[in-house]
Amino acid sequence: MTTAARAGRLLLALASIAVGVLLVLRPFASVPWTAAALAIGLVVAGLVDLIEPQTRREPLRLAVAVLLPLVGAVLLIWRSLSIFGIAVAAAIALAVWGVGRWVRAARRGPAWFADVLFGAAGIATAVLAVSWPGVSIFIVVEAVGLALVWRGAAELFAGIRGRTAAAESGRERTARIALRTAAAAVATIVAVPLVIATFVVRGTAEEPGPFYRAELPAGVRPGTLLKSEPTAAGIPPGAHAWRILYSTPRGDRPALASGLVVVPDGPGPHSLIAWAHGTSGVAENCAPSMTSTPLAHLPGLNEVVGRGWALVAADYIGMGTPGPSPYVIGRGEARSVLDSIRAARALPGASLTRSTVVWGHSQGGHAALWTELLAPSYAPDAGVIATAALAPASNLRALASGLETMAGGALLASYVMDAYTRTYPDVRYADYIKTQARLPMRGMAARCLWSPTMPVSLAEALILGHDFYTRTPTSGPLGARLAENTPSARLPRPTLIAQGLSDEVIAPASQNEYVADQCAAGSDLEYRTYPGLGHMTLIDDDSPAVGSLIAWTQDRFAGAAPTPNCPAPHPA
Repeated sequence: MTTAARAGRLLLALASIAVGVLLVLRPFASVPWTAAALAIGLVVAGLVDLIEPQTRREPLRLAVAVLLPLVGAVLLIWRSLSIFGIAVAAAIALAVWGVGRWVRAARRGPAWFADVLFGAAGIATAVLAVSWPGVSIFIVVEAVGLALVWRGAAELFAGIRGRTAAAESGRERTARIALRTAAAAVATIVAVPLVIATFVVRGTAEEPGPFYRAELPAGVRPGTLLKSEPTAAGIPPGAHAWRILYSTPRGDRPALASGLVVVPDGPGPHSLIAWAHGTSGVAENCAPSMTSTPLAHLPGLNEVVGRGWALVAADYIGMGTPGPSPYVIGRGEARSVLDSIRAARALPGASLTRSTVVWGHSQGGHAALWTELLAPSYAPDAGVIATAALAPASNLRALASGLETMAGGALLASYVMDAYTRTYPDVRYADYIKTQARLPMRGMAARCLWSPTMPVSLAEALILGHDFYTRTPTSGPLGARLAENTPSARLPRPTLIAQGLSDEVIAPASQNEYVADQCAAGSDLEYRTYPGLGHMTLIDDDSPAVGSLIAWTQDRFAGAAPTPNCPAPHPA
């Protein structure tokens, strides 16, 4: 080997290690930069193969070595390529490389078993890349990075020694093959189970059963009870429950909605809590009533039953029943809740008073505030006398902007975009979401928060980071629709808003702003803040907010005078 050839080999080995480390650490703020680094990695990988004399003597191996830089060049030139396009390009390179290893293994060379394993790992990673590109493309990046570090280190070692494989001693060759086989085994052990897990997890999402389907009678009125069936899933001792299916409007047409009614054992009539649940997803199979724990996040459930209060929990239209779901779309949520109250009162065996207090948390807090606003005109018969909103999504424009910097904010943004683009023709996905983010975000919107596939959504959201909007969500048609769905009108009934001051989803500052606006509008509002409590710990059974909620609700049912504390919020 000439001095120049040796120097070139060393430089290429160092480049391979450097690019490999960069891919493994992946300090990139955006998908395009990740794609560019992957492209450079493929170019370097091809060049490292091309300098091997053995490569030039084997046509298939030579073809693979030439293909890798070509795929890399495509990724570098086509910078607007979507994640799926990037995944396909990477999968092609990996599949060809894997087949090349198998062909090489068929010649039964000294390292044939390592080639069999490397081929299996390459094919498995290619399948993974196109199966779930939103996540797997970054696994591919890591794999390419590790391979480049490994190959670069081997070339660097060989270059420093100035010896080729042909000049190795028997012991050196045996050690090299053993090390290579060990690396191939690790790659296979990682890649193949990931592919298997991909297909196993994909098949675990439960679909709504026959109960959630019914024919709507001609001229059916909103809130008509269509079906009910007893259920014991997640129901505490001392109560009995039914799933219900009822009518509610979608626009100007009747549609189906589902929910759950819980009634304490013992004689009625029972005062009614209407529960608006927090975010569980937007897909049809994300209805809480479909799960084994439909009231998992209802605060003080045992206390509710113990006080003799009944409960109706709407799933929201489009969850359990055909979509779309009105995620943070006020009128759609509110009608679902109000019509669930009507349906609950028509349920045989449920003896209910005419008084209802609405509770809601997070998305459900938004729904609860809209339920209060809409009740006087849409459903005065629902008997809404008060509303308690816990960490409500009250300021939608502030929330949408905050998703850009929130860890995993792309997940909630995917729900917002799914609901708004399917409800409002003037809000278009392509106007707000970057090309490379569209596929993973549509995938996130198809999964429920409680689904076994949720880790995939969380991984995709963290990978996308802050790089998914093409423009601020508060601009244009989306911004106007968010403002339209903010419950900004004066609240007509006594209202409690509770907010944890360590909330990582609903910013306390934006809640303070909303409360100040409501106080200025003359709302009968009590605002309680809780230092140290986050978005979910606010509704834990041992949270002081839950005790306050129960006592406040008892006062409303008893007809006690409300205790507004505008304009100054105070810690509870």
